[in-house]
Amino acid sequence: MYKSILITGGARSGKSTLAERKALAPCGRAVYIATAEIWPGDTEMAERIARHQARRGADWHNLHAPRDLCAALRGSDSAGGPPRLVDCLTLWMTNLLLAEADWRAEVRALAAETARQEAPVIFVTNEVGMGIVPENALARRFRDAAGWMNQAMAEACDEVWLAVAGYPTRVKPNEHTF
Repeated sequence: MYKSILITGGARSGKSTLAERKALAPCGRAVYIATAEIWPGDTEMAERIARHQARRGADWHNLHAPRDLCAALRGSDSAGGPPRLVDCLTLWMTNLLLAEADWRAEVRALAAETARQEAPVIFVTNEVGMGIVPENALARRFRDAAGWMNQAMAEACDEVWLAVAGYPTRVKPNEHTF
C-alpha cells in the first residue's frame, strides 16, 4: 500500500467504498477521520452519518475533524499504526469556506503534513469540475477552491485513483506524469 492515496470521483461513484477497502486491507482495522458537520436542524445529515458509522462497525476508530485535519493526522499518526481514512476533503473545504478561513493556507499545510505522515493516509474527495458552471458566486468559489485543492493533494499523494460508476482507475502513478 502506498503511504498516501487520494481517491476522487463524482457523487455515488464508489470512491468511499474503494477507500474503506484500501484502508482495511493492511491490518483489518483503520481510523476514520470524518469532516462532516451536522448543522442545527439537519436531521438528514445526522441520519446519514449514523448509518455510515453503523455500516463501518467495530473495525474503525472514529475521529471528528471538521476543520483541523493537520492536527487530526498528527494525533493519529504512528509508525506501524493503522491507516487513516479522511472522508471527505470537499466537505472539509465547505467547512473552511463557511468559516471564512484561509483555505489556500489550510490546503498547503495539509499537503505538507501528508508528506510527514508515517502511517498510511487515504483521502476521499469529489471531482466537482466536470459539470456546468454554477449559477452563483459561492458555488463557483467552492468549485474553483475544490479543484485547486484536488490538484494540490494529488501532487502531495503517492497514488491517485478516480472512481467512475463503481469502477476504480489508477491515475497516479502513470506513464504520463508531467
